[in-house]
Amino acid sequence: MTSPVQSDAVFTKTDFIRGALGQCPNCGKGHLFRAFLKIADHCDACGEEFHHHQADDFPAYLVIVFVGHLIVGLVMWAEAVQAFSTWMEVAIFLPLTALLSLILLQPTKGVVVALQWRVGMHGFAQSRRITTH
Repeated sequence: MTSPVQSDAVFTKTDFIRGALGQCPNCGKGHLFRAFLKIADHCDACGEEFHHHQADDFPAYLVIVFVGHLIVGLVMWAEAVQAFSTWMEVAIFLPLTALLSLILLQPTKGVVVALQWRVGMHGFAQSRRITTH
């Protein structure tokens, strides 16, 4: 016999979107974050608890991998076509790296927490309310 959490443990597009937008993965109305990278203890709309999350450094690793591959590819392209001087590349690609990293970090953390919530990781299974989407 499977528990309701296990039978409903498919990470959906709705979960991904809610996490990326910083919305409660349960109701979609409340806020997932209380500060830039601080997860709220609970949803202010439905009361779902989020203190169970253990995103730790995983969102940062994902952002580093994505931004790193993108920027390295762009730098290699710029070097191959000799489009810019070295100082121009530094002036373009260093701020671009920092900006992309800051823009992607919060949505990535939201998606990771929504994933943990959906599959019932780290204590979410005991406290989570099952809803239908």
